[in-house]
Amino acid sequence: MNYEEAVAYIHSIYWRGSKLGLVRVTELLELMGNPQDSLKFVHVAGTNGKGSTTTMISNILRASGYTVGSFISPYVTRFNERIQLNNREIEDDELAELTDYVRTFADAMPNSPTEFEVITAIAFEYYKRKNCDIVVVEVGLGGKLDSTNVIKTPEVAVITPIDFDHTHVLGNTLAEIASAKAGIIKKNGIVVTHPQHKEALDVLAEACSEQNAKLIIADTSPIKLNERSIDGQCFDYGDYKNLKIRLAGSYQLNNSAVALNAIFALRSRGWNIPDDAVYNGLANAKWPARFEVLSKNPIFIVDGGHNPHGVRGTLSSLMNYFPNEKITFILGVMADKDVSEIVSLLAPVAESFYTAAPNNDRAMPAEQLAELIKKFGVPATPCASVSDAVHAAISHIEKGGKICAVGSLYMAGEVRQCFDLE
Repeated sequence: MNYEEAVAYIHSIYWRGSKLGLVRVTELLELMGNPQDSLKFVHVAGTNGKGSTTTMISNILRASGYTVGSFISPYVTRFNERIQLNNREIEDDELAELTDYVRTFADAMPNSPTEFEVITAIAFEYYKRKNCDIVVVEVGLGGKLDSTNVIKTPEVAVITPIDFDHTHVLGNTLAEIASAKAGIIKKNGIVVTHPQHKEALDVLAEACSEQNAKLIIADTSPIKLNERSIDGQCFDYGDYKNLKIRLAGSYQLNNSAVALNAIFALRSRGWNIPDDAVYNGLANAKWPARFEVLSKNPIFIVDGGHNPHGVRGTLSSLMNYFPNEKITFILGVMADKDVSEIVSLLAPVAESFYTAAPNNDRAMPAEQLAELIKKFGVPATPCASVSDAVHAAISHIEKGGKICAVGSLYMAGEVRQCFDLE
């Protein structure tokens, strides 16, 4: 099996049977000898901020001298982004060999595993073979029934902001959604959470009590912003002065606080993480498509906000950097999202919209999205592709204008491909 065949095989897997939960992935990993049981983990769940928090924690651990795996979901540009070792994507030939190995077991199962279950198994086997000291794992969807939740009690469980998304799967209330996320809380563990709505926090607290787990609510009040630009931010957090991050979104300060508290929790479990690793790890953390500046002339930003909570974060950042300015938006969304709410949030600060359908079966057609936007009194131009939307926005922007592409991580990858990125 070569790389192209491996990726084709992974994407070809589909649901067979009706059993939900961890039955299939548990069986698959048992057939493989349970590679996950030889690893230590940081497990990260939440609605938004998982990827940024994961990369901050991973970079600090790497700066401490550890061999660190990072399991990311979803990828932005290339499949290999999902499985990383010390910030390097898995090599094509390694992915092909591991997929061939896992396929032997997966194809023998009467109840075939899903795509994400196979990817999870590939990742765990990869990290075992690489003798990782620790793996930072991002939940794919929810928590309790997510494939990654086959792991035993992690070194620390991290829960980023909880809000409404994937309600058709996770539930229609914050309590139901929080209950799904709380599934990663294991017996006698340590849980670090972003400050949550009371409805969600109550669920997390109850789960911690049931599991005899320690709950730490990351305190965001010590954050003191010293300097902010589209190139990054400098801030204090308690005794840590002049911490620097390259991540420009205003919400990244709160993500930093969560990551730092996770690091403090790891220290309490005996991990050797010196202060200089905290500074260097945060300074080196990069994450694509999260308020990422792709161009400065004109200013062109891509942000993967794909639900109302994420879009509010995008808007907060835009208003901090460009107060009282109108923004030209490139918008592409999945039809199963709360599209009306997303548009209602963006419309008041929008100069105009260019709409496009990301390359995904769930994407809302550009024409349908443009018609919806026009009902909010803002001009909207449907485009045949994401690339066409990018070029149209740039060609029509007035001097000093600002462009922001938002609405879907699937679109963000296509937007980034329009730029010559190093």
